[in-house]
Amino acid sequence: MVDEKPNKYEPQDFLPIPTYEEATSSRPSSAQSHLGPEEISHDAERQGLLSRNTTTQRDGYQPPTVQSARSSLDFLPSSGESSRRSSAEALQREIQQMDVEEPGDPNSRAARLSKRITSLTHSLSSINLPFRQWLPSGQYIRARIPSSLQGLRFNPNWIIVGRIFAIFLVAFIIWLFFISDLFAVGSRRMNNRFNPNEVRAFTQARIDAENIRQNLQHATQYDHMAGTQGNYYLAKWVEAKYIEAGLEHVGLERFDVYLNYPKKGGRKVAIIDPPKLAWEAKIEEELAYPPEFKAQQTMAFHGHSKTGNVTGPLIYANYGSRQDFQDLRDKGIDLTGSIALVRYYGSQPDRSLKIKAAEQAGAVGCIIYSDPAEDGFLKGEPYPKGRYMPEDGVQRGAVSMNSWVVGDVLSPGFASLPGERRRESKDINPALPKIPSIPLAWRDAQKLLQGLKGHGKKLEDPKAKGGVPDVEWWTGDSGSPTVHLMNDQIEKEREPIYNVLGAITGLEQPEKSIVVGNHRDAWCFGGADPGSGTAILLEVVRVFGDLKKAGWRPLRTIEFASWDGEEYNMIGSAEHVEARIEDLRRDAFAYLNVDVAVTGTEFKAQGPIFETALRRVLERVIDPNSNRTLHEIWEENKTMMDGLGSGSDFVAFLDLAGTSSIDMSFEGQPFPYHSCYDNFEWMNKFGDPGFQYHKAMAQIWALLILDMADRPLLPFDFNVYAREVTKYVDDLEKYINSKAGKVNLITLKEAAQKFVFNAKIFQDWDVAWENMLYVSGGYESNAMAIKRMSHNTRMANFETNLLDIGGGLPGREQFKHVIFAPELWNNYGTAYFPGVRDAVDEEDWALAQKQVEKAARILDHAAKKLNN
Repeated sequence: MVDEKPNKYEPQDFLPIPTYEEATSSRPSSAQSHLGPEEISHDAERQGLLSRNTTTQRDGYQPPTVQSARSSLDFLPSSGESSRRSSAEALQREIQQMDVEEPGDPNSRAARLSKRITSLTHSLSSINLPFRQWLPSGQYIRARIPSSLQGLRFNPNWIIVGRIFAIFLVAFIIWLFFISDLFAVGSRRMNNRFNPNEVRAFTQARIDAENIRQNLQHATQYDHMAGTQGNYYLAKWVEAKYIEAGLEHVGLERFDVYLNYPKKGGRKVAIIDPPKLAWEAKIEEELAYPPEFKAQQTMAFHGHSKTGNVTGPLIYANYGSRQDFQDLRDKGIDLTGSIALVRYYGSQPDRSLKIKAAEQAGAVGCIIYSDPAEDGFLKGEPYPKGRYMPEDGVQRGAVSMNSWVVGDVLSPGFASLPGERRRESKDINPALPKIPSIPLAWRDAQKLLQGLKGHGKKLEDPKAKGGVPDVEWWTGDSGSPTVHLMNDQIEKEREPIYNVLGAITGLEQPEKSIVVGNHRDAWCFGGADPGSGTAILLEVVRVFGDLKKAGWRPLRTIEFASWDGEEYNMIGSAEHVEARIEDLRRDAFAYLNVDVAVTGTEFKAQGPIFETALRRVLERVIDPNSNRTLHEIWEENKTMMDGLGSGSDFVAFLDLAGTSSIDMSFEGQPFPYHSCYDNFEWMNKFGDPGFQYHKAMAQIWALLILDMADRPLLPFDFNVYAREVTKYVDDLEKYINSKAGKVNLITLKEAAQKFVFNAKIFQDWDVAWENMLYVSGGYESNAMAIKRMSHNTRMANFETNLLDIGGGLPGREQFKHVIFAPELWNNYGTAYFPGVRDAVDEEDWALAQKQVEKAARILDHAAKKLNN
């Protein structure tokens, strides 16, 4: 636990806080890290991620030291049956009583092996085979065989013959014992480890809201954009927390990727003509903290934006959707050579695609502003008096198109390892915008909107008007005031970023893994995005570390990951997946993601295959406000789990590696998203005072990890998945009909129905296994254990079998999943059967039919593989 300082914004001795200039111009290019798979064998990867390596950075930079806190168990009171320490001690006593040894303890293993050998010896000596009296004696054989071989020059060594016969006899007996389960080395009683309910209760009770609060307070003390020294310092702090918790194979994983940063004085938005309207935008936010707090903050810019210096008439295009630009053309407004002004959210929620639509419409630049009707004072009291975006608040964000390329945009399909020579061009790149852009606060956008009065068409439709006060809403046209937009920036084609990795190795199938992830980088201080998730992740790690110290281990390996570079284009997670794609496709059973963990009180989750397991978890977690279980609220609201689209680190795991994934959060009203006002104070005052919803999310996450990593049968529900897939097919048919399309879905419908049939057969085996366990008094035979593990593997492989390996979506082949992918024109949306939808959007009916047949074939094959 980090020691609390008198002034929480003062730099701490062990963690120097960089200035903004240091963060953007003096970033380290090497670190105490691992250079991807070049320094790690596939065997080492399967055993649990990365091993640590300590080096000194270039230019004499010394990584900061992190003060370790004593084990949290040492601070717990030892008296009282309900105390946490007593719970830990009780758990340890339970380990001793059940004779479960800690892996790697040679004395314990030797003792148990000795017991088994002794038991085997007694068993063999006591066996009286019923057919033994009819077996010929050795003397009889020696007397008879030579006489039958008279005339042959054959003089066998009967001692050797006897030994060979004895070897075969012993092998036969051992084989017989294994088959009949009399020899029970491999058999085990399913409850002969930790009591699962006790482990869940222990885990849930250990979650501490104050720990989470302190984690967030520390993580938000300085800005930490991807690739900056601030984020590297934060990575080292997270690494120290992993080590303190006792995780294994802790270390940093480095990739060198394309990033951009703003220059002071390099960005400009100004009205330059007519002279009487001359004006220049402030662009930057006001300081979120008083200067004496020494809390540096980032400049306002767009990640992966185009460098440029352009001028043109200003034209307002509402939300910047393709339809909005078409409406302008229908009104006779020519956008050629213009500067488009659009607002966030609305009919085109993705900022990158607003810019893409403006580019396609003929604009040479794009300005995106935060409108108070969406997230400002028209919603409620703005920060610092309320939760909403203030008038000077600016929403930063990446404008690379992650529905086209995910990860490093210069290395699609392969990992950006240090030393990797292959690079795509940034100038001819489908994921990067071709026109410059800048984000603005509505304080600045107000002047631009006021300058449009009398130009173009006056807007009467309330849906086309924003909420900026003192504005008469006009479209603008070629005669509008001329605006100068400049975006001069620093561009780094090979900037180091660092994932932080650690693991708890599984007992039964250590090569199989449950991956748990949250990203660490933020556009500024990152109170909610992603600090709430990071603070919770570290508390979950601490609790699992306490379990491990008490002697517990899961059946399957748990891998914990703090991703870097998510805000730019989910870079850290995507590069990790691309570097280990074959291992993940084979051995990763599930990926559990939490990004913006808490901004409100409404629990949301995506990933239908997890529905049954999640419902079981929600039955155990209490909603802090209503004092009812979250499952009751879920049922009352008739909440359903949607499929996964894009917007966070699950994308590469699901769409590239075929790893079943889930994303979870507590959501609420809008907040100062990607602004420096998204900080610790906002969360402490408005987001989650008391951090009780952070605690609830930590409990949900931890309990779901236990379900996935330690339940003998993976808790996936294929009946639910099959039910949802049939709905996706119905939705696709409605979508095609809305476009007057000519596509026959009969093969896809048949494949979906076969999936329903195969899922039912497959899921019935779970019941059969549970019945067998009940009848046998909790003992699982060797043969049944092998079948169970095979069942789990087929369960996990289903998602991988839905990949179009060797193919991919036409035009964006990096995406392989035939059911899920980001919508082509909405990075945050989910396109079910994306190959078909993409073709339908282009009205390419022949391609759409081809994609239907491919999806049907792959779905049918995957469903059949469930039952071999």
